[in-house]
Amino acid sequence: MAVYLIPTVLHEGQTDCLPHYILDAVKQCTTFFVENERTARRFLKLLWKEMVIDQYTWHNMKEAGPETISAFKETLKRGETVGIISEAGCPGVADPGQVLVAAAQEMNITVKPLVGPNSILLALMASGMNGQQFQFVGYLPIDAAQRIKAIKSLEAESSQKSCTQIFIETPYRNNQLLETITKTCHPQTKICVAVDLTAPSEMVQTKTAQQWKSAIPQLHKRPAIFLMYAGNL
Repeated sequence: MAVYLIPTVLHEGQTDCLPHYILDAVKQCTTFFVENERTARRFLKLLWKEMVIDQYTWHNMKEAGPETISAFKETLKRGETVGIISEAGCPGVADPGQVLVAAAQEMNITVKPLVGPNSILLALMASGMNGQQFQFVGYLPIDAAQRIKAIKSLEAESSQKSCTQIFIETPYRNNQLLETITKTCHPQTKICVAVDLTAPSEMVQTKTAQQWKSAIPQLHKRPAIFLMYAGNL
């Protein structure tokens, strides 16, 4: 009995970035808790064409509410091996799966995290920014005034602590976010934009806010990670 944290692809079909031992873990599972059942089923079929999908039990964990947590605990009490699959990347990182992992830890169940692509770490690795001190802050406020305030606060903290700030946005608002960042930040603050990670169209570029102003790329509806570093100001 164990809980396997099964990483999935960042872009559909790009399974070459996954280690082969993930399939061995999948074959040990009898029940899956997934963020999106349709996507998860399609992903597992890519890994294992012979898999009979309907022979497994599926639970949607998108909300990870009390009913889902209860079903998860009952599954473990029956001695079943569970697989947790996020919508993209690694379960438990910027993902509702963390609630289930916490429940497993409380029950003293073995949790096995498996190696796979994570957009946050991949972007940090390629940014050239401080990888010793960094924080992921998720989504910035939608309200324009609150967003500007948040950006200024993150920039000030980055300068004070010499840390890298990492955040994301809904893909259809990427262009607006980058424009706001370039207008709000100090001209020499470094901004990294990482889009379509692991896909053929992947791009990771680090420039100053001033440099980005003259060449805003087309980011509309492209999965993106944004990083900021003002530690050298």
